[in-house]
Amino acid sequence: MASRTEPSGCSGRGGGGAPGILPLPLLLLLAAAALVPRAYGDRRNMKFEVISSRGSPDLTDILMLQSGDGQNLVTEDVTVVEGEVATISCRVKNSDDSVIQLLNPNRQTIYFKDFRPLKDSRFQLVNFSNSELRVSLTNVSVSDEGRYFCQLYTDPPQEIYTTMTVLVPPRNLVIDIQKDIATEGEEIELNCTAMASRPATKIRWFKGNKELRGKSEVEQWSDMFTVTSQLLLTVGREDDGVPVICLVDHPAVKDLQTQRYLEVIYKPQVRVLQNYPLQGLTREGEPLELTCTAFGKPQPTEVKWLRVDDEMPQHVVVSGSNLLINNLNKTDNGTYRCEASNAVGKSSADYMLFVYDPPTTIPPPTTTTTTTTTPTTITDSRAGDEGSIRAVDHAVIGGVVAVVVFAMLCLLIILGRYFARHKGTYFTHEAKGADDAADADTAIINAEGGQNNSEEKKEYFI
Repeated sequence: MASRTEPSGCSGRGGGGAPGILPLPLLLLLAAAALVPRAYGDRRNMKFEVISSRGSPDLTDILMLQSGDGQNLVTEDVTVVEGEVATISCRVKNSDDSVIQLLNPNRQTIYFKDFRPLKDSRFQLVNFSNSELRVSLTNVSVSDEGRYFCQLYTDPPQEIYTTMTVLVPPRNLVIDIQKDIATEGEEIELNCTAMASRPATKIRWFKGNKELRGKSEVEQWSDMFTVTSQLLLTVGREDDGVPVICLVDHPAVKDLQTQRYLEVIYKPQVRVLQNYPLQGLTREGEPLELTCTAFGKPQPTEVKWLRVDDEMPQHVVVSGSNLLINNLNKTDNGTYRCEASNAVGKSSADYMLFVYDPPTTIPPPTTTTTTTTTPTTITDSRAGDEGSIRAVDHAVIGGVVAVVVFAMLCLLIILGRYFARHKGTYFTHEAKGADDAADADTAIINAEGGQNNSEEKKEYFI
């Protein structure tokens, strides 16, 4: 009886004997490997990756991704503010109906064609066609930042990535001031803090419309930045009520700023005003009325008058900030001072009184000066006669000039008439000796040189 001999090799379940048939998935894997035996040999042109959600790879897990001059995919980087919507676009320049796929930074498939395997509902399909896959991501957070991959299933497959950058504006912007109330001339410190921003914030300072320079320090916490800027400012009375502005310069936000108004206290500013006489000189027998004005912060609590280096005359009437002298006399000459004070300090202003004679006499020309000192202001009562003295001087000078001109004209006229009257003829001395002759004939005979050699010469003076 004939007998069948089993070929030697391995059976499908293993063991000795004839070789058996390999499982289909393994055959497909080997075939794919044979197609790309040098996938990792040239990393500049080809890359081989296995992406699988299971323990062992199969054919669907094998992707050949090309990155070279033949790239057909196009995308752009995305910059978005935290909490807003980002749009990721994968476009094909020359479409051949190949499948487009989008993956997140963890290389999880967000969309395969128009199907979304990922369960994150923030991703929504905006547009799908053979040439574009566009997806939106709402309520973006910092954790969404990274590389997103566009893949095109061609032969060989292609891949390109886009980078998403998430900006975080400062959450709080606060100005801390060293002292709420500053004194004039004091240096104060202001600090502006911008918390939890990404990237780090740039802080700018302004006082009114003038930009100031501060000093900034940056602290990093995880992937967030906190910036503190310090400003040292010496304040004056003109800074009272002026805003100090902290302005943020950040790509995620525009015109973000905060401000604090300065409050500055200062000593009184004192001035003495002459109410009467309004203009002119302070003359003997006339009244004088002065008013002291004082302004400060806080408002001055006390204003008083005194006479410098002498006692106040008994006939002087002081009522609050007003000083009145009903009948001026020469004994009132001197310096009168108004003083005002508040919680910051004391200031004063001086008035120099000079009493002139009554209007019947011409006041002597004097030099008028107004002197201002700090904190004392000096006002001279002689300031009123400056215009009249200058007017008198100008009149005198004009009169003198007129007299001199008139005298010169008269002299010229007299000289002209004199020369006009003395113009005529005269004789030379060639006929000397003829002056004593009794008549003309005798004169001719007695003349030197005789009649034949002498000739009357006549000259004219022009």
